[in-house]
Amino acid sequence: MSRQLISANHAAAEAATMAARANKNARGFASGIYPITPQTECIEYLAKQEIEKGAVVRVESEHSAMGVCIGAALSGARTFTASASNGLSYMVENIATAGFYRLPILMYAVNRTLGPPWNIWVDHGDTFQLRDAGWMHVYCEDNQEVMDSILFAYRVMEDARIMLPMMVCADAFVLSHTMMMTDMPTQEQVDAYLPDLNLPHAVASEPVTVGGLDFPRETEVHRRQHQEAFDRVPEVYAEAQAEFEKVFGRKIPDRVVPYQMDDAEIAIVCIGTFASTVKPVVDKLRKQGIKAGLVRLRMLRPFPEQEMVEILSGVERIGVMDRDISLGMGGVLWSETRGCAPHAIMQNYMIGLGGGDVRAGHIETIFTELLEQKESGKPRIVEVG
Repeated sequence: MSRQLISANHAAAEAATMAARANKNARGFASGIYPITPQTECIEYLAKQEIEKGAVVRVESEHSAMGVCIGAALSGARTFTASASNGLSYMVENIATAGFYRLPILMYAVNRTLGPPWNIWVDHGDTFQLRDAGWMHVYCEDNQEVMDSILFAYRVMEDARIMLPMMVCADAFVLSHTMMMTDMPTQEQVDAYLPDLNLPHAVASEPVTVGGLDFPRETEVHRRQHQEAFDRVPEVYAEAQAEFEKVFGRKIPDRVVPYQMDDAEIAIVCIGTFASTVKPVVDKLRKQGIKAGLVRLRMLRPFPEQEMVEILSGVERIGVMDRDISLGMGGVLWSETRGCAPHAIMQNYMIGLGGGDVRAGHIETIFTELLEQKESGKPRIVEVG
């Protein structure tokens, strides 16, 4: 194992390349790629790699990129693609298709603001709009987590008890183009961690129909089976965590990552790189005698409701920071989280929309407002840009 100074885009491509080579004794690898800022560097790097058994296919659109992955996955190949923002919106039909086909496709999604007007900076609304498409979602805090999560995702997705696609999400530019020291696994470690992919419903030599007409009863059964697979994710996640630590010597974060929460009375709930900004503020408040804490939601789907309920059970005041807005509702993370702590004063702060720079001072202001708040209020947009 070595350490390299690389961006999250580079880390994602390195991890995908090693995962591709690890499946050489099975059906190999395929990736459909199409460029869109800010993930383009990832697929440019991937396209230059020598993969013994597989292909990186350059196509004319994001829709086709996912189509390549669907076809390859149905044949039993390990697959990868990357996209962002309006590219994800253009791909949405095939994203749903991949989910409902129960195909273990991995997508590196670099969170970017949806347009128009056009904006290339971070906002989580692009992947949040896909939370009901039958995919697992994880959101990363740093470049090491991007690298590790892609390898980890293949282990979870391709488990026979799961067979679901996953998005590994990273904040645009904050991670995608930022260089950080990253521990690089060896190919031998990846080979040891990732078994050969064996897709139970792969298309073989005999003719079969895929995606034919369902009557209501069949659809009910398929949705139940899909939900049951999601219900098994916590168990498989924990097993894959343990094996990852055994092979690579470091731990994959839990689905929910608490910080200073053992006795917290006031806390911030957030996702992605926000956590790195909140932690020092929590430490500062602790020195002032304020029992502050942080809860980072790493996995949005399946939603870790029980873990959230347990972690937030003793917290009196909760601020939910959303880098997104569900227009006509409020922040998506807030709407998902508020049922986990009905006892608490909970305020939604939609902050950094469109990539505005969220700093420690903004976090301190949120904590100050929460300490003075008498009841939960309507979601509010905090302008920082």
